[in-house]
Amino acid sequence: MGFNMFSFQPAAYVGDERRWSEDFGTLDPDRVWRRIEEGAGARLPYRVFQVGDERCNRTAWGFFLGAQWHPVLDDNDPADMEVRDAYVRYFGGIHFNAPSHLLVPRLSRVVAAHPRVIPLAVRWLGRMIRRVGGPTALMRHRIVPVIFVMHRFMHAADVTPAWELLERGEMSDDPRIRETQERLQACSYAMAHPESGRLVPACVQHSVLDPAENLQLSRELPIVRIRSRGETPTARSRI
Repeated sequence: MGFNMFSFQPAAYVGDERRWSEDFGTLDPDRVWRRIEEGAGARLPYRVFQVGDERCNRTAWGFFLGAQWHPVLDDNDPADMEVRDAYVRYFGGIHFNAPSHLLVPRLSRVVAAHPRVIPLAVRWLGRMIRRVGGPTALMRHRIVPVIFVMHRFMHAADVTPAWELLERGEMSDDPRIRETQERLQACSYAMAHPESGRLVPACVQHSVLDPAENLQLSRELPIVRIRSRGETPTARSRI
C-alpha cells in the first residue's frame, strides 16, 4: 500500500469462550498506547487525524530517521495543526494514488486557488528539518515512513445489549454499555451485512449477527492441546 505499518489489535471476548482466559479487561486504550510508545521509543501523537472513536482506533503518522521515530505533525504544535486543517480543507478530496498525469494538474489547481498553502508547507518543512536534527541528519539516514495503529475491539457481552438499545433508539445508563454505544455510533469500520444489506459496525457483525459463522469457525478451528518439548505430561500448553 506504499507505507509501513505496525498494527496492534487488543483482543476481546468474541467467539469461542474457551479460547479466552486472560483478563482482557485490563487492556484499556491508554495503557495499550503507552506500551506501544515504550516500544517505539517516542511519543506517538494520535489526535492529529482521528478515525472513529479514539477508544477504538488510534493512528500516529510519521517516519524513522535512523533509530528515532518522528511524527509528520505534532498535535501539541498549533502551527502543525494549522497545516493539518489546511490539508483537510484543501486537499481532503484528492485521490493521491491517482496517476501522475491526473494528480499533478489537480494539485496545481488547488495551489493556484489557495496560494496560502505554499508558505504553510515551507514553514512546516523548516520545522520538520529542525526537529529531526537538521540537514546533516537527513543526509546521514534514510527516511523510512512508519505508521503506528491500534484497533481495539469490543466484548460481545457488551456489544449485544448496546446494539439492541441503539436499534430501539435508547442510550443505556450503564457506563460500560453507554461507552460501547458511543463507540458503535462513531464506528469507522462498517460492514455490509449480506442478509439485510445494511452497513453495520464490524463489532456488531462479529458479536451479534454472525452466530452461525462463529459456530462454524469453532468447528474449523478446534482447540488443540499439545505438549511442548521438555514438558511433563501434566504440564500442557494450550494453542
